Amino acid sequence: MKVLLDECLPDELKDSVAAMGHECQTVRRAGYGSKKNGELLALAEGRWDVLLTSDRNIKYQQNMTGRSVSVLILRAKTNRMKDLLPLMPACAEALLSIQAGQVLEVGPL
Repeated sequence: MKVLLDECLPDELKDSVAAMGHECQTVRRAGYGSKKNGELLALAEGRWDVLLTSDRNIKYQQNMTGRSVSVLILRAKTNRMKDLLPLMPACAEALLSIQAGQVLEVGPL
C-alpha cells in the first residue's frame, strides 16, 4: 500500500510505516508541501492509497465519496513520536482493511 504522510505528523513516522511493509512518503518529499486538505487529496488521487494524518477535522471538511484515496487519522494526545508509536499496531491493522474513499480513525482520544 502507498501511504502519504501528512505534514502534521513527524517525518520519523515514515520509518514505522515502512517497517510495516508499506511504501511511505512525506507530503513535502512528494512535492505537495503547504497544500490544503482538499487540494492534497486531489493530488493524492491515483498516486497514493492512504493519507495518514492526525487532523481530526478532515472527516468533516472533505467529501470522500467516489475518491480512490482513503484517510487514516491517528488520534493521539500530541503529534510527537512518543504518543504516536503506541498507535502503530492499530495503524497496521487499519491499513490492512481500509477501503478506497474511507476515513478510519485509530487511537484512544
